[in-house]
Amino acid sequence: MTAASGTSDDDRAADAPGPADEARAEETPSDQVDAAAPDPKEAAAPDDVIREPEDVEPDTADGEGGEARQVTPEGEPAPMEEPDGSPRKRAALVYNPIKVDQERLRDLVTRMSESAGWAEPIFFETTVDDLGDDVTRLALEEGADAVLVAGGDGTVRAVSEAMAGSDVPLTIVPSGTGNLLARNLNLPLNDPEPMIAATFAGTTHPIDIGFADIRRHDGSRERHAFVVMAGIGLDAAMIANTNPQLKKSVGWVAYVDGAARSLATAKPFRVMYQMKEGRLHSAKVQSVLFANCGALPAGIALIPEASVADGMLDVAVLQPTGWFGWIGVWRKVWWDNSVLRRFRAGRRVLERRGRNSSVRFLQGEGIELATSPAQPIELDGDEFGEAVRIRCTIQAGGLRVVMPDGHDTSRL
Repeated sequence: MTAASGTSDDDRAADAPGPADEARAEETPSDQVDAAAPDPKEAAAPDDVIREPEDVEPDTADGEGGEARQVTPEGEPAPMEEPDGSPRKRAALVYNPIKVDQERLRDLVTRMSESAGWAEPIFFETTVDDLGDDVTRLALEEGADAVLVAGGDGTVRAVSEAMAGSDVPLTIVPSGTGNLLARNLNLPLNDPEPMIAATFAGTTHPIDIGFADIRRHDGSRERHAFVVMAGIGLDAAMIANTNPQLKKSVGWVAYVDGAARSLATAKPFRVMYQMKEGRLHSAKVQSVLFANCGALPAGIALIPEASVADGMLDVAVLQPTGWFGWIGVWRKVWWDNSVLRRFRAGRRVLERRGRNSSVRFLQGEGIELATSPAQPIELDGDEFGEAVRIRCTIQAGGLRVVMPDGHDTSRL
């Protein structure tokens, strides 16, 4: 995985999240500010926390290591070709060879390109070390008119990061276990042909993309994209504790095993956070989630108000107290958000019910959060080491995503 360079557009991430005046710090409803609450600058100071991205062992069960590479239509290694000078358009396919039927996928893209009068496509295979962001940038530099991505959520995230702001259309060919962005876009999941065909005859729709500016305990910084959700705390620990072989066998259900193992040792941690243009807050939390969109498999609406096309970041602050608090989280996420909200009578019940203190939902243009000691973070379901500070923002309309002709975008 290629680490993106780190500094954000300005140096605010190096300062406190907003005015560092603790007199302004407000506690979330379920917690009280105490004398032990860290100053934001102290929370960003280096300490003895250990995990960096390179400490996360790659899941070699998902393929070979090394750099992503270009291959021929037959799957053989090939050097990057020079542009042929033809006025015809050309597509590039970036795919995870473990997640897809390689031969069928390359054949479909080749045949549909030819039928559409496009030049022969170019193909890139990803690896566990290189999810495809660099080769995607290379394809864009060489003038690709469309990029298709086929792989897991991590591959989609990496390719989207490289394409943000490029104005080149991106086709998502659902191929992994989660397919989270495809699910939130209501794209066809079970057959690659409709999406490949849409590359040449469909429409495009602008969607938002999130960016996380990350500060490590040693002061180093990185900047990475996310298309679905980022998180700090328990959700990242859950992903770290998920058995990769079990995930490969049963898909997203394997996260239940990771959640069970993480909950057994989960401890709340102190954060200082501030929504853009908002007030500074202090809270003890189990996890904070930063969402570009909010639907998960099995019809779970984790953050029901999140929209991939509203230019806003949605935040969920999870701060349960004991097992009864976790029951409140479960009721809010599964029963309230995923069941009651679907029905008019259920929505009336929710309107009359008081606020759930175990989960707090926020929305805005961005958020900055600091904590000490460092906590694990994740982006679109991939581990990204630990951080003492994270700033998440949304680039409105930063991706042009291909949709099948006539696809309903009214609910995005």
